[in-house]
Amino acid sequence: MTVLGGGVFLVPSLLLRASAQELFIYPAGGQSAEQQRQDSLECRLWAIDQTGFDPTAPAPASLAAMPPEPRAQPQAPGVARSTARGAVVGTAGGAIMGNTGRGALAGAAGGALVGAGRRVDQRRGQQQATEDWGRQQQIREAERQQLLQYRRQAFNRAVIACMEGRGYSVS
Repeated sequence: MTVLGGGVFLVPSLLLRASAQELFIYPAGGQSAEQQRQDSLECRLWAIDQTGFDPTAPAPASLAAMPPEPRAQPQAPGVARSTARGAVVGTAGGAIMGNTGRGALAGAAGGALVGAGRRVDQRRGQQQATEDWGRQQQIREAERQQLLQYRRQAFNRAVIACMEGRGYSVS
């Protein structure tokens, strides 16, 4: 609390330091400095009781449980495994057509392409999940900040109402 000239007190609203607002309280009824300090304390305690918000308490890190960041999904069959599977299938197909070597080579190439495609799809899916998680975190933080701002404003309105009810001019 800072004393300005003429009995006017500058009272920090005890909000979080990053967005602290100050209330100017003037003893319109001729209240003494000690009476004003006492009234200010009582009004702040009353405002905490009315709003359930204590601006001197540390802000909660989170108002709702945040989901964990997505983990990497189990790997689909890799390129080597798909290549081997393709070679087996190609060998069987080649045996039916009379050329197992050529069938195995074609199957291995096809299997490698399938395995590489799966890996790319898997990476894209993981990247998308991580980006979605990040957006959700941003939304939750914005909601948390909005709720804290609302609660700060409710607290300030309660303090102002109490001080004005005790004969002070508040702005």
